[in-house]
Amino acid sequence: MGQPGLNRRQLLAAAGGLAVAGSLGFAALGTGADALASDAHTRVRYWNLFSGGDGANMIAMLDAFRGEHPDIEVKDSTLQWGNPFYTKLAMAAAGDRAPELGVMHMGRVAGFSPGRLLDPWDETLLAKYGIRKEDYNPALWNRGVIDGKLYALPLDIHVQLCFYRKDVLKKADLLGDDGRMIPVTSTDEWFDVLKKAKQVQKKGLQTIGLWTNDQNFQWWFFVAFYTQLGGRWFSDDNTEVLFDADKATQVLEFLRRHVTDGYVIPGAPTGEQFINGAPFTWEGNWSVPVFSGAKLDYGATPLPPVFGKQATHAESHAFVLPHQAGRGGATDEAAHELAAYVVTHALQWAAGGHIPAYTPTLSTAAYKKLTPQNEYVSAMNHQATEPKVWFAGSTGVLAQDLGPVVVSSTMGSAKPATVGRRMKSHLTKLLASTNPMDGKTAAQGGAVA
Repeated sequence: MGQPGLNRRQLLAAAGGLAVAGSLGFAALGTGADALASDAHTRVRYWNLFSGGDGANMIAMLDAFRGEHPDIEVKDSTLQWGNPFYTKLAMAAAGDRAPELGVMHMGRVAGFSPGRLLDPWDETLLAKYGIRKEDYNPALWNRGVIDGKLYALPLDIHVQLCFYRKDVLKKADLLGDDGRMIPVTSTDEWFDVLKKAKQVQKKGLQTIGLWTNDQNFQWWFFVAFYTQLGGRWFSDDNTEVLFDADKATQVLEFLRRHVTDGYVIPGAPTGEQFINGAPFTWEGNWSVPVFSGAKLDYGATPLPPVFGKQATHAESHAFVLPHQAGRGGATDEAAHELAAYVVTHALQWAAGGHIPAYTPTLSTAAYKKLTPQNEYVSAMNHQATEPKVWFAGSTGVLAQDLGPVVVSSTMGSAKPATVGRRMKSHLTKLLASTNPMDGKTAAQGGAVA
Protein backbone atom coordinates (compact mmCIF):
# COMPACT_ATOMS: atom_id res chain seq x y z
CA MET A 1 0.00 0.00 0.00
CA GLY A 2 1.04 3.60 -0.43
CA GLN A 3 2.47 2.79 -3.86
CA PRO A 4 1.80 4.87 -7.01
CA GLY A 5 -1.30 3.84 -8.91
CA LEU A 6 -1.35 2.06 -12.27
CA ASN A 7 -3.48 3.16 -15.17
CA ARG A 8 -5.35 0.83 -17.53
CA ARG A 9 -2.60 0.84 -20.18
CA GLN A 10 0.12 0.09 -17.62
CA LEU A 11 -1.92 -2.77 -16.16
CA LEU A 12 -2.46 -4.34 -19.56
CA ALA A 13 1.26 -4.22 -20.28
CA ALA A 14 2.14 -5.45 -16.81
CA ALA A 15 -0.22 -8.40 -16.75
CA GLY A 16 0.78 -9.37 -20.27
CA GLY A 17 4.44 -9.26 -19.30
CA LEU A 18 3.82 -11.56 -16.36
CA ALA A 19 1.84 -14.13 -18.29
CA VAL A 20 2.24 -16.52 -21.16
CA ALA A 21 3.22 -14.98 -24.49
CA GLY A 22 0.78 -15.46 -27.32
CA SER A 23 -2.65 -14.46 -28.50
CA LEU A 24 -4.95 -16.34 -26.15
CA GLY A 25 -8.34 -14.67 -26.08
CA PHE A 26 -10.27 -14.05 -22.87
CA ALA A 27 -13.46 -15.97 -22.35
CA ALA A 28 -15.79 -16.04 -19.40
CA LEU A 29 -17.48 -19.42 -19.52
CA GLY A 30 -20.84 -20.09 -17.92
CA THR A 31 -20.67 -23.16 -15.71
CA GLY A 32 -24.31 -24.09 -15.90
CA ALA A 33 -24.18 -24.55 -12.14
CA ASP A 34 -24.49 -21.00 -10.88
CA ALA A 35 -28.24 -20.79 -10.52
CA LEU A 36 -29.09 -18.21 -7.89
CA ALA A 37 -30.71 -19.27 -4.65
CA SER A 38 -34.02 -17.42 -4.44
CA ASP A 39 -33.70 -16.70 -0.73
CA ALA A 40 -30.00 -15.78 -0.80
CA HIS A 41 -29.15 -12.43 0.74
CA THR A 42 -25.34 -12.48 0.44
CA ARG A 43 -23.59 -12.76 -2.92
CA VAL A 44 -20.05 -14.04 -3.58
CA ARG A 45 -18.62 -13.56 -7.06
CA TYR A 46 -15.91 -16.15 -7.67
CA TRP A 47 -13.51 -16.21 -10.61
CA ASN A 48 -11.52 -19.34 -11.38
CA LEU A 49 -9.50 -20.85 -14.20
CA PHE A 50 -10.63 -24.48 -13.95
CA SER A 51 -11.78 -26.28 -17.10
CA GLY A 52 -12.17 -29.90 -18.13
CA GLY A 53 -12.21 -32.42 -15.30
CA ASP A 54 -11.03 -29.81 -12.80
CA GLY A 55 -13.93 -27.59 -13.81
CA ALA A 56 -16.44 -30.39 -13.31
CA ASN A 57 -15.01 -31.19 -9.89
CA MET A 58 -15.11 -27.54 -8.84
CA ILE A 59 -18.73 -27.21 -9.98
CA ALA A 60 -19.66 -30.26 -7.90
CA MET A 61 -18.01 -28.73 -4.83
CA LEU A 62 -19.74 -25.38 -5.38
CA ASP A 63 -23.10 -27.10 -5.79
CA ALA A 64 -22.54 -28.92 -2.50
CA PHE A 65 -21.79 -25.58 -0.83
CA ARG A 66 -24.93 -24.03 -2.33
CA GLY A 67 -27.01 -26.88 -1.00
CA GLU A 68 -25.69 -26.40 2.53
CA HIS A 69 -25.70 -22.57 2.43
CA PRO A 70 -28.90 -21.38 0.71
CA ASP A 71 -28.40 -17.92 2.23
CA ILE A 72 -25.23 -17.37 0.16
CA GLU A 73 -25.49 -16.79 -3.58
CA VAL A 74 -22.35 -18.01 -5.40
CA LYS A 75 -21.86 -16.51 -8.86
CA ASP A 76 -18.91 -18.39 -10.37
CA SER A 77 -17.21 -17.57 -13.67
CA THR A 78 -14.57 -19.65 -15.41
CA LEU A 79 -11.95 -17.61 -17.25
CA GLN A 80 -9.37 -18.76 -19.76
CA TRP A 81 -6.12 -19.98 -18.20
CA GLY A 82 -2.96 -17.91 -18.56
CA ASN A 83 -2.58 -14.34 -19.78
CA PRO A 84 -6.32 -13.56 -20.14
CA PHE A 85 -7.07 -14.63 -16.58
CA TYR A 86 -4.30 -12.65 -14.89
CA THR A 87 -4.92 -9.58 -17.06
CA LYS A 88 -8.64 -9.59 -16.27
CA LEU A 89 -8.01 -10.11 -12.55
CA ALA A 90 -5.43 -7.31 -12.34
CA MET A 91 -7.62 -4.81 -14.17
CA ALA A 92 -10.65 -5.66 -12.05
CA ALA A 93 -8.70 -5.24 -8.82
CA ALA A 94 -7.16 -1.93 -9.92
CA GLY A 95 -10.51 -0.59 -11.12
CA ASP A 96 -12.44 -1.62 -8.00
CA ARG A 97 -14.50 -4.12 -9.98
CA ALA A 98 -12.97 -7.25 -8.51
CA PRO A 99 -14.90 -10.34 -7.43
CA GLU A 100 -15.02 -11.30 -3.78
CA LEU A 101 -12.97 -14.46 -4.40
CA GLY A 102 -10.46 -15.64 -6.99
CA VAL A 103 -7.91 -18.35 -7.72
CA MET A 104 -4.23 -17.95 -8.63
CA HIS A 105 -1.17 -20.10 -8.96
CA MET A 106 0.83 -19.67 -5.77
CA GLY A 107 4.03 -18.82 -7.64
CA ARG A 108 2.36 -15.75 -9.19
CA VAL A 109 1.28 -14.16 -5.90
CA ALA A 110 4.56 -12.38 -5.10
CA GLY A 111 4.39 -10.54 -8.43
CA PHE A 112 0.74 -9.57 -8.14
CA SER A 113 1.38 -6.57 -5.89
CA PRO A 114 -0.02 -7.94 -2.62
CA GLY A 115 -1.48 -5.08 -0.63
CA ARG A 116 -2.64 -3.31 -3.78
CA LEU A 117 -4.10 -5.88 -6.19
CA LEU A 118 -4.69 -8.50 -3.49
CA ASP A 119 -6.14 -8.13 0.00
CA PRO A 120 -4.85 -10.24 2.92
CA TRP A 121 -6.89 -13.04 4.42
CA ASP A 122 -8.43 -12.59 7.86
CA GLU A 123 -6.95 -15.60 9.67
CA THR A 124 -9.46 -15.21 12.51
CA LEU A 125 -12.31 -15.61 10.04
CA LEU A 126 -10.58 -18.58 8.41
CA ALA A 127 -10.23 -20.22 11.83
CA LYS A 128 -13.96 -19.69 12.43
CA TYR A 129 -14.61 -21.87 9.39
CA GLY A 130 -12.07 -24.57 10.18
CA ILE A 131 -8.82 -23.36 8.57
CA ARG A 132 -5.72 -23.32 10.76
CA LYS A 133 -2.10 -22.87 9.82
CA GLU A 134 -1.34 -26.08 11.74
CA ASP A 135 -3.37 -28.10 9.21
CA TYR A 136 -1.00 -27.20 6.37
CA ASN A 137 2.45 -28.19 5.27
CA PRO A 138 4.50 -25.26 6.69
CA ALA A 139 6.46 -24.61 3.49
CA LEU A 140 3.26 -24.50 1.44
CA TRP A 141 1.47 -22.16 3.85
CA ASN A 142 4.46 -19.80 3.98
CA ARG A 143 4.56 -19.47 0.20
CA GLY A 144 1.37 -17.43 0.54
CA VAL A 145 2.76 -15.17 3.28
CA ILE A 146 4.24 -11.82 2.23
CA ASP A 147 5.32 -9.12 4.68
CA GLY A 148 3.82 -11.18 7.49
CA LYS A 149 0.33 -11.43 5.99
CA LEU A 150 -1.41 -14.37 4.31
CA TYR A 151 -2.35 -13.45 0.74
CA ALA A 152 -2.91 -16.92 -0.73
CA LEU A 153 -4.83 -19.80 0.83
CA PRO A 154 -3.56 -23.07 -0.73
CA LEU A 155 -6.11 -25.45 -2.20
CA ASP A 156 -3.72 -28.11 -3.49
CA ILE A 157 -0.33 -28.88 -4.87
CA HIS A 158 0.02 -30.24 -8.39
CA VAL A 159 3.22 -32.06 -9.17
CA GLN A 160 5.23 -33.61 -11.97
CA LEU A 161 5.20 -37.39 -11.72
CA CYS A 162 6.87 -40.46 -13.14
CA PHE A 163 4.04 -42.56 -14.57
CA TYR A 164 4.92 -46.19 -15.30
CA ARG A 165 3.21 -49.18 -16.89
CA LYS A 166 3.13 -52.02 -14.40
CA ASP A 167 2.53 -54.60 -17.11
CA VAL A 168 5.73 -53.58 -18.91
CA LEU A 169 7.86 -53.19 -15.78
CA LYS A 170 6.78 -56.59 -14.52
CA LYS A 171 8.28 -58.19 -17.64
CA ALA A 172 11.54 -56.32 -16.99
CA ASP A 173 11.62 -57.36 -13.31
CA LEU A 174 11.38 -53.71 -12.26
CA LEU A 175 8.50 -54.04 -9.81
CA GLY A 176 9.00 -54.59 -6.10
CA ASP A 177 7.03 -56.99 -3.91
CA ASP A 178 4.54 -54.18 -3.25
CA GLY A 179 3.72 -53.97 -6.96
CA ARG A 180 5.37 -50.58 -7.33
CA MET A 181 8.39 -49.49 -9.33
CA ILE A 182 11.69 -50.33 -7.64
CA PRO A 183 13.38 -47.36 -5.92
CA VAL A 184 15.94 -45.35 -7.89
CA THR A 185 18.58 -43.25 -6.12
CA SER A 186 21.12 -42.30 -8.80
CA THR A 187 21.39 -41.41 -12.47
CA ASP A 188 23.14 -44.71 -13.17
CA GLU A 189 20.28 -46.66 -11.59
CA TRP A 190 17.74 -44.64 -13.54
CA PHE A 191 19.33 -45.28 -16.92
CA ASP A 192 19.71 -48.96 -16.01
CA VAL A 193 15.94 -49.04 -15.40
CA LEU A 194 15.32 -47.43 -18.78
CA LYS A 195 17.65 -49.92 -20.48
CA LYS A 196 15.84 -52.92 -18.98
CA ALA A 197 12.42 -51.49 -19.81
CA LYS A 198 13.44 -50.83 -23.41
CA GLN A 199 14.43 -54.48 -23.84
CA VAL A 200 10.85 -55.66 -23.20
CA GLN A 201 8.72 -52.81 -24.53
CA LYS A 202 6.74 -52.77 -27.75
CA LYS A 203 8.67 -51.93 -30.87
CA GLY A 204 8.11 -48.50 -32.36
CA LEU A 205 7.40 -46.79 -29.05
CA GLN A 206 9.66 -44.55 -27.00
CA THR A 207 10.78 -45.74 -23.58
CA ILE A 208 9.84 -42.51 -21.82
CA GLY A 209 7.78 -39.45 -22.67
CA LEU A 210 9.78 -36.40 -21.64
CA TRP A 211 8.17 -33.45 -23.47
CA THR A 212 11.64 -32.67 -24.82
CA ASN A 213 10.56 -29.71 -26.95
CA ASP A 214 8.06 -28.17 -24.53
CA GLN A 215 9.44 -25.16 -22.66
CA ASN A 216 7.10 -25.49 -19.68
CA PHE A 217 7.70 -29.16 -18.99
CA GLN A 218 11.44 -28.90 -19.54
CA TRP A 219 11.57 -25.97 -17.14
CA TRP A 220 9.55 -27.88 -14.52
CA PHE A 221 11.85 -30.90 -14.80
CA PHE A 222 14.89 -28.65 -14.50
CA VAL A 223 13.52 -27.04 -11.31
CA ALA A 224 12.96 -30.48 -9.78
CA PHE A 225 16.43 -31.88 -10.43
CA TYR A 226 18.25 -28.62 -9.68
CA THR A 227 16.48 -28.68 -6.30
CA GLN A 228 17.57 -32.30 -5.78
CA LEU A 229 21.16 -31.09 -6.12
CA GLY A 230 20.56 -28.45 -3.47
CA GLY A 231 20.89 -25.65 -6.01
CA ARG A 232 19.98 -22.13 -4.93
CA TRP A 233 18.59 -19.26 -6.97
CA PHE A 234 19.00 -16.01 -5.02
CA SER A 235 20.03 -14.75 -1.59
CA ASP A 236 17.33 -14.63 1.09
CA ASP A 237 16.73 -10.93 0.48
CA ASN A 238 16.65 -11.39 -3.31
CA THR A 239 19.58 -9.07 -3.92
CA GLU A 240 22.19 -11.57 -5.18
CA VAL A 241 22.14 -14.36 -7.76
CA LEU A 242 23.36 -17.63 -6.21
CA PHE A 243 22.56 -19.84 -9.18
CA ASP A 244 25.11 -22.63 -9.59
CA ALA A 245 25.94 -23.08 -13.29
CA ASP A 246 27.89 -26.29 -12.61
CA LYS A 247 24.90 -27.94 -10.90
CA ALA A 248 22.69 -26.68 -13.67
CA THR A 249 24.99 -28.34 -16.20
CA GLN A 250 24.63 -31.67 -14.36
CA VAL A 251 20.87 -31.44 -14.69
CA LEU A 252 21.00 -30.40 -18.33
CA GLU A 253 23.35 -33.27 -19.19
CA PHE A 254 20.98 -35.67 -17.43
CA LEU A 255 17.98 -34.46 -19.42
CA ARG A 256 19.93 -34.48 -22.68
CA ARG A 257 21.10 -38.07 -22.18
CA HIS A 258 17.53 -39.37 -22.52
CA VAL A 259 17.66 -38.20 -26.12
CA THR A 260 21.22 -39.20 -26.99
CA ASP A 261 20.75 -42.69 -25.54
CA GLY A 262 17.63 -43.21 -27.63
CA TYR A 263 14.98 -43.43 -24.93
CA VAL A 264 12.93 -40.52 -26.26
CA ILE A 265 11.34 -39.80 -29.62
CA PRO A 266 11.41 -35.97 -29.76
CA GLY A 267 7.99 -34.57 -30.53
CA ALA A 268 6.16 -37.84 -29.93
CA PRO A 269 2.72 -37.53 -28.25
CA THR A 270 3.72 -38.56 -24.74
CA GLY A 271 0.33 -39.47 -23.30
CA GLU A 272 -0.76 -41.37 -26.40
CA GLN A 273 2.49 -43.35 -26.45
CA PHE A 274 2.04 -44.25 -22.77
CA ILE A 275 -1.53 -45.43 -23.34
CA ASN A 276 -0.26 -47.54 -26.26
CA GLY A 277 2.36 -49.27 -24.10
CA ALA A 278 5.41 -47.00 -23.57
CA PRO A 279 6.94 -47.95 -20.20
CA PHE A 280 7.25 -44.41 -18.75
CA THR A 281 6.09 -40.85 -19.13
CA TRP A 282 6.72 -37.77 -17.02
CA GLU A 283 3.53 -35.77 -16.75
CA GLY A 284 1.61 -33.60 -14.35
CA ASN A 285 -0.74 -35.27 -11.89
CA TRP A 286 -3.64 -33.93 -13.97
CA SER A 287 -3.06 -36.88 -16.30
CA VAL A 288 -4.37 -39.29 -13.65
CA PRO A 289 -8.01 -39.13 -14.85
CA VAL A 290 -6.87 -39.69 -18.45
CA PHE A 291 -4.80 -42.78 -17.69
CA SER A 292 -7.32 -44.17 -15.21
CA GLY A 293 -10.07 -43.61 -17.75
CA ALA A 294 -8.07 -45.66 -20.24
CA LYS A 295 -8.06 -48.45 -17.64
CA LEU A 296 -4.28 -48.86 -17.72
CA ASP A 297 -2.35 -51.02 -15.27
CA TYR A 298 -0.12 -48.19 -14.10
CA GLY A 299 1.45 -46.41 -11.16
CA ALA A 300 2.72 -42.91 -10.49
CA THR A 301 5.55 -41.82 -8.25
CA PRO A 302 7.30 -38.48 -7.69
CA LEU A 303 10.16 -37.82 -10.11
CA PRO A 304 13.02 -40.20 -9.25
CA PRO A 305 15.60 -38.82 -6.76
CA VAL A 306 18.46 -39.41 -9.19
CA PHE A 307 20.66 -36.86 -7.44
CA GLY A 308 20.13 -38.39 -4.01
CA LYS A 309 17.51 -36.03 -2.61
CA GLN A 310 13.73 -36.29 -2.89
CA ALA A 311 12.30 -33.29 -4.76
CA THR A 312 9.64 -33.07 -7.45
CA HIS A 313 8.36 -29.93 -9.13
CA ALA A 314 5.25 -28.52 -7.50
CA GLU A 315 2.90 -25.61 -8.03
CA SER A 316 -0.27 -24.82 -6.12
CA HIS A 317 -3.72 -23.48 -6.83
CA ALA A 318 -4.62 -21.01 -4.12
CA PHE A 319 -7.60 -18.85 -3.20
CA VAL A 320 -7.00 -15.10 -3.18
CA LEU A 321 -8.99 -12.00 -2.30
CA PRO A 322 -8.75 -9.56 -5.23
CA HIS A 323 -8.54 -6.02 -3.93
CA GLN A 324 -11.81 -4.27 -3.13
CA ALA A 325 -11.82 -0.73 -1.73
CA GLY A 326 -14.74 -1.56 0.54
CA ARG A 327 -13.85 -5.15 1.40
CA GLY A 328 -15.47 -6.30 4.61
CA GLY A 329 -18.85 -7.19 6.07
CA ALA A 330 -21.07 -10.10 5.16
CA THR A 331 -19.81 -10.61 1.60
CA ASP A 332 -16.19 -10.77 2.72
CA GLU A 333 -17.06 -13.27 5.44
CA ALA A 334 -19.00 -15.34 2.92
CA ALA A 335 -15.93 -15.40 0.65
CA HIS A 336 -13.86 -16.70 3.57
CA GLU A 337 -16.53 -19.31 4.31
CA LEU A 338 -16.73 -20.49 0.69
CA ALA A 339 -12.95 -20.83 0.34
CA ALA A 340 -12.71 -22.67 3.66
CA TYR A 341 -15.49 -25.04 2.61
CA VAL A 342 -13.81 -26.00 -0.66
CA VAL A 343 -10.43 -26.44 1.03
CA THR A 344 -11.82 -28.66 3.79
CA HIS A 345 -14.00 -30.73 1.41
CA ALA A 346 -11.27 -31.44 -1.16
CA LEU A 347 -11.69 -35.20 -1.54
CA GLN A 348 -13.65 -34.47 -4.73
CA TRP A 349 -10.72 -32.31 -5.89
CA ALA A 350 -8.26 -35.15 -5.22
CA ALA A 351 -10.09 -37.31 -7.76
CA GLY A 352 -8.57 -35.07 -10.45
CA GLY A 353 -5.07 -36.03 -9.34
CA HIS A 354 -4.21 -32.96 -7.25
CA ILE A 355 -2.90 -33.41 -3.71
CA PRO A 356 -5.19 -31.55 -1.29
CA ALA A 357 -3.34 -28.87 0.67
CA TYR A 358 -5.52 -29.37 3.76
CA THR A 359 -3.57 -32.17 5.41
CA PRO A 360 -6.42 -33.75 7.46
CA THR A 361 -7.86 -34.87 4.11
CA LEU A 362 -4.73 -36.91 3.42
CA SER A 363 -5.24 -39.07 6.51
CA THR A 364 -8.84 -40.05 5.72
CA ALA A 365 -9.65 -43.61 4.75
CA ALA A 366 -11.26 -42.41 1.53
CA TYR A 367 -8.14 -40.58 0.38
CA LYS A 368 -5.87 -43.49 1.28
CA LYS A 369 -7.91 -45.68 -1.06
CA LEU A 370 -7.32 -43.43 -4.07
CA THR A 371 -4.94 -45.01 -6.58
CA PRO A 372 -2.37 -43.89 -7.69
CA GLN A 373 -2.81 -40.75 -5.56
CA ASN A 374 -1.81 -42.68 -2.43
CA GLU A 375 1.50 -43.53 -4.10
CA TYR A 376 2.68 -39.97 -4.68
CA VAL A 377 1.13 -38.12 -1.72
CA SER A 378 4.63 -37.94 -0.19
CA ALA A 379 5.42 -35.21 -2.74
CA MET A 380 3.76 -32.80 -0.31
CA ASN A 381 6.85 -33.08 1.88
CA HIS A 382 9.49 -32.47 -0.79
CA GLN A 383 8.18 -29.78 -3.10
CA ALA A 384 10.57 -28.25 -5.60
CA THR A 385 9.21 -24.77 -6.24
CA GLU A 386 10.38 -21.77 -8.20
CA PRO A 387 12.01 -18.95 -6.22
CA LYS A 388 9.65 -16.54 -4.47
CA VAL A 389 10.19 -13.54 -6.75
CA TRP A 390 7.85 -11.41 -8.84
CA PHE A 391 8.85 -12.99 -12.17
CA ALA A 392 8.28 -16.62 -11.12
CA GLY A 393 5.17 -18.81 -11.14
CA SER A 394 3.11 -20.79 -13.61
CA THR A 395 3.57 -19.45 -17.17
CA GLY A 396 5.42 -16.45 -15.71
CA VAL A 397 8.40 -14.52 -17.04
CA LEU A 398 10.91 -16.93 -15.51
CA ALA A 399 9.48 -19.96 -17.33
CA GLN A 400 9.10 -18.01 -20.57
CA ASP A 401 12.70 -16.82 -20.38
CA LEU A 402 14.50 -19.96 -19.21
CA GLY A 403 12.23 -22.72 -20.55
CA PRO A 404 13.35 -22.34 -24.18
CA VAL A 405 16.98 -22.27 -23.03
CA VAL A 406 16.56 -25.62 -21.28
CA VAL A 407 14.89 -27.02 -24.41
CA SER A 408 17.88 -25.93 -26.51
CA SER A 409 20.12 -28.12 -24.35
CA THR A 410 17.78 -31.11 -24.21
CA MET A 411 17.23 -31.04 -27.96
CA GLY A 412 20.94 -30.61 -28.70
CA SER A 413 21.12 -27.18 -30.33
CA ALA A 414 23.28 -25.88 -27.46
CA LYS A 415 25.77 -27.52 -25.10
CA PRO A 416 24.65 -28.04 -21.49
CA ALA A 417 27.62 -26.13 -20.02
CA THR A 418 26.93 -23.18 -22.29
CA VAL A 419 23.27 -23.21 -21.36
CA GLY A 420 24.08 -23.37 -17.64
CA ARG A 421 26.10 -20.17 -17.91
CA ARG A 422 23.43 -18.58 -20.07
CA MET A 423 20.78 -19.33 -17.46
CA LYS A 424 22.78 -17.52 -14.78
CA SER A 425 23.07 -14.50 -17.06
CA HIS A 426 19.29 -14.51 -17.62
CA LEU A 427 18.66 -14.68 -13.88
CA THR A 428 20.98 -11.74 -13.24
CA LYS A 429 19.04 -9.61 -15.73
CA LEU A 430 15.68 -10.67 -14.34
CA LEU A 431 16.67 -9.89 -10.75
CA ALA A 432 17.71 -6.38 -11.76
CA SER A 433 14.49 -5.74 -13.71
CA THR A 434 11.37 -3.95 -12.55
CA ASN A 435 8.10 -5.61 -11.61
CA PRO A 436 5.61 -3.99 -14.01
CA MET A 437 2.80 -4.65 -11.55
CA ASP A 438 4.07 -2.21 -8.90
CA GLY A 439 7.07 -0.35 -10.30
CA LYS A 440 9.54 -1.84 -7.83
CA THR A 441 12.55 -3.98 -8.57
CA ALA A 442 12.80 -7.40 -6.98
CA ALA A 443 15.76 -6.17 -4.94
CA GLN A 444 13.77 -3.23 -3.52
CA GLY A 445 10.59 -5.13 -2.86
CA GLY A 446 9.26 -6.11 0.53
CA ALA A 447 10.80 -9.13 2.21
CA VAL A 448 8.97 -12.40 1.71
CA ALA A 449 8.36 -14.97 4.39
